Amino acid sequence: MKWNQFRLKTTTEAEDIVSSMLADLGIEGVQIEDKIPLTQQDKEQMFVDILPDIPEDDGVAYLTFYLDPDLDAGTILAQVREEMEQMRAYVDVGDATIEESETEDVDWVNNWKQYFHQFYIDDILVIPSWEDVKAEDSDKLVIHIDPGTAFGTGMHETTQLCIRALRKYVKNGDLVLDVGCGSGILGMLALKFGAGHSIGTDLDPCALDATHENMEVNGIAKDQYKVMIGNIIDDKDVQDAVGYEKYDIVLANILADVLEPLTPVIVHQMKPGAVYITSGIIEDKETVVTEAVKAAGLEVLEVNHQGEWVSVVARKNA
Repeated sequence: MKWNQFRLKTTTEAEDIVSSMLADLGIEGVQIEDKIPLTQQDKEQMFVDILPDIPEDDGVAYLTFYLDPDLDAGTILAQVREEMEQMRAYVDVGDATIEESETEDVDWVNNWKQYFHQFYIDDILVIPSWEDVKAEDSDKLVIHIDPGTAFGTGMHETTQLCIRALRKYVKNGDLVLDVGCGSGILGMLALKFGAGHSIGTDLDPCALDATHENMEVNGIAKDQYKVMIGNIIDDKDVQDAVGYEKYDIVLANILADVLEPLTPVIVHQMKPGAVYITSGIIEDKETVVTEAVKAAGLEVLEVNHQGEWVSVVARKNA
């Protein structure tokens, strides 16, 4: 099916009110393009240290929306233009020009399948739901993960660094805390490696469904794990719910700029002798994390590299 695509040029000042106006006209799913810098919270929820260079905000915003070809686009666009002209009395709407084009209806969810295929992390086979385990892989540890809205398929170097450290340090029956759990892959693998229970926290509500789905498809019982949404750094309710001095392993595959304030807080959740496994650290932030770890009274056990990424593993002394 073909859709009519419209790209409305306005200003960053007006983009929110224009979006609201389009919604009032029954136009939903508006895509906004602008050069407004990301907030710190945006960056934290993206779980990346390196972002593409974004030019300085030029005050211009583009709002893209789609109309079914069966609709009277001329009438709808006339309403949009009339509303835009009325807005000029109280907000700068800029050019308010509309470009029209045509686009195909694409099944974006299923299009993932042509890009994401099974792969190995050492002797662990990570496989999506639409592929089968080959006979020669029947003796391997197999985990089923589909790409989704929450970070963590195991393909990224930062996740692989965490997985290797986790496998090295986790012991049977350990209680594991995964801060920034994303898809739940690290907590799930901790349980596969012998941990007794896993708790995950995340800022992104998408992590709830993603973790539950991935745990279920990999045969993890609901009484083996828990996941909650909230910021453990400054939310005492989350800290209390997670509990104090009870974890044998703490995982944090997140930004170096988040690890810095997280580390002095998370030591209170760790048992004496507990291991702290961090990743998501770009090379030039390695010192930031190692210094934060030492300042929190932890002993650095090892620093590992893969590509441009770093994992710092530390221990809370008894």
